[in-house]
Amino acid sequence: MRFRPVQHLSRQSDIQAVRQQGHRVDCRAFTLWTLERTQGTPLARACFVASTQAVGGAVLRNRAKRRLREIFRRHQDVVPKSRDYLLVARAQVNLWPMPQLEGLFTGACGRIASAPTRNP
Repeated sequence: MRFRPVQHLSRQSDIQAVRQQGHRVDCRAFTLWTLERTQGTPLARACFVASTQAVGGAVLRNRAKRRLREIFRRHQDVVPKSRDYLLVARAQVNLWPMPQLEGLFTGACGRIASAPTRNP
């Protein structure tokens, strides 16, 4: 399944809302934030962040974001569709093999699905 442009979480206010009001799951190589959405597109939306301080220079940051984007694209069927996601890369994200990163992501999605919802 493609990662469509409508699925890109790009407005700064939406990204801040996910970080401030959302639920966080630590995945060792990255952090996954999620927030239940009540309106908008019926598809899951996502944003991928990699900072210079945490990951490194432009080449490493772009590689980290590409890897996280690919994991999200491959496992869109696992994530609840009515949520926004923010994946924040850590330094280890480029060191882990893709199958292990995918396992971390699917495990985090399982924890999110079983977690109680927060009312802001």
